Amino acid sequence: MTLLILAYLGGSLTILSPCILPVLPFVLSGSGQPFLRGRLPMLAGMALTFAAVATLASVGGAWAVRANEYGRYAALLMLAVFGVSLLVPRLAEAITRPVVALGNRLTGDGANAGARSPWASLLLGVATGMLWAPCAGPILGIVLTTAALQGASVQSSLLLVAYAAGAATSLAAALGVGGRLFAAMKRSMGAGEWLRRGLGVGVLAGVAAIAAGADTGLLAGLSTGGPARLEQALIKRLHGNAGAPQAARETAPESTTPAAPAAIASDSSIGSGTLLAANDTSFGLGSRLPVEGQMPALDGAVKWFNTPNDAPIGRDQLQGKVTLVYFWTYSCINCIRTLPYLRAWADKYKDQGFTVIGVHTPEFAFEKNLDNVRRAIGDFKINFPVAVDSNFRIWRAFDNNYWPAAYFVDARGNIRHHQFGEGDYANSERVIQTLLAEAGHPSASRSVVTPDAKGAQAAPDLLKVRSGETYVGYNQASNFASPGGIRPDVARGYSVPRILDLNQWGLAGQWTVGGEQATLDRPDGGIVYRFRARDLHLVLGPAADGRAVRFVVTIDGKAPGASHGADTDANGNGAITATRLYQLVRQAGEVGEHTFEIRFLDAGAQAYAFTFG
Repeated sequence: MTLLILAYLGGSLTILSPCILPVLPFVLSGSGQPFLRGRLPMLAGMALTFAAVATLASVGGAWAVRANEYGRYAALLMLAVFGVSLLVPRLAEAITRPVVALGNRLTGDGANAGARSPWASLLLGVATGMLWAPCAGPILGIVLTTAALQGASVQSSLLLVAYAAGAATSLAAALGVGGRLFAAMKRSMGAGEWLRRGLGVGVLAGVAAIAAGADTGLLAGLSTGGPARLEQALIKRLHGNAGAPQAARETAPESTTPAAPAAIASDSSIGSGTLLAANDTSFGLGSRLPVEGQMPALDGAVKWFNTPNDAPIGRDQLQGKVTLVYFWTYSCINCIRTLPYLRAWADKYKDQGFTVIGVHTPEFAFEKNLDNVRRAIGDFKINFPVAVDSNFRIWRAFDNNYWPAAYFVDARGNIRHHQFGEGDYANSERVIQTLLAEAGHPSASRSVVTPDAKGAQAAPDLLKVRSGETYVGYNQASNFASPGGIRPDVARGYSVPRILDLNQWGLAGQWTVGGEQATLDRPDGGIVYRFRARDLHLVLGPAADGRAVRFVVTIDGKAPGASHGADTDANGNGAITATRLYQLVRQAGEVGEHTFEIRFLDAGAQAYAFTFG
């Protein structure tokens, strides 16, 4: 119920986002219609169609995306005819009588515009719903992630309907205001005709904007800070103060990837006011570690690594041990920066009845590849057991929603504590020490580990970060600045504006942008990003046939020098040899705002997501 309320409120805020603008002319064209016969059917058709399309896009795979594209073309054509019929009915009639008849029925046949049938209004709403692409704010991110992870279910469909209903409510309020304005102008001689023509111009402008990609490109790049902050406040108030959600990295366009929440989730009794200091050597946490539930079974993994003969680990094998169950995925920077602490804890307490179980649950499709996971486990020197949870079976059993997430289980199999996001390491180690003491294995050392992490695993400089996680694939892309916006699944040439604002980015060269990643079709293409952070990372993959792709990185048009990342040299040279996260920049000295560019010398490069630290 809380999620339904959150989804409804998030939808209501959609009208404040600039990327709702292209569909407003279609909605306002019904201002003069009766509520039950005109406005209500149109809003219902719009909301239900959006919910259906979003459900298919979340759970149906690439075929659903292609089907939606064809539906968008049909909707654009129908609404273009509708706009022409509003603007010049006689010209529309001269084009072709059958098609114009549809347009005239939608408009109510010229002078009798108030007589639109409910079915015509519903059809107009369905067409509008096909084109509706609201800004991917934090709340919509939670809704779409839930749909993607849980599959086609009643809950995910209800969440999308609630979101769409919230948007329809705010649009209905706009319709009410527009209706009163329409009625007032009709009382003036000739004003009604000019208003109808003005709406026709607006509808055609909306069609042009959507056809040009402005709804998902240029308009999505406009400031959404106000609505995003309102949505984040709603999430904290209604969905638990667990810091910034990391589920699917939560698609928040204005997010600064805050990966180190100051407090544990609100349903834990250890809040920000009672965290232990890093040098506190007392245990004393027992009374403040309530039982949060029994640890679920670890069934459903497609593969286990780092166990004898790669055999699964059952819940009964963990009885009598303190266990940390850790959800991660290998291209997630927040997860990568947590791994040094997990390795250190596993080594420090392994002889005292403590074990770490890693649960690798993928975000991107390439993270389901077992060879990629095996390679990542070796690269990160992980020696504790890892369950490959490619089907989200263990994820759902824990009702988890975050990357990374850690669940601390006592020797009796009870979950006693959890940590969402990176950070708060000292307190997490105190929890381990407390649970070991309860099990009769008091730690010989009450100190906390301080691992010497290198490269991408080093802790972020959060005080300097002003750039947030940014996806390149069109499913969650934001702040895209290349002219014409993103054209999904179509090879086309892109260019980068001469001036980029902070956190804007663009593509250069010929690319095909898919749902998860963009693929370079020809050599000598690149990506430009205006950022402010110490570290810049980019998840990259080689060509589809596995060929390595060479690249060169520049900062403000120059070689990075001492500010090069772990995966580049001082001249900015590097190569993509595997699909993983690459650290491309680590600023030396004072952190400032800069323009980053990566240029690929070979075709086939695949770019997924930027992260910062």
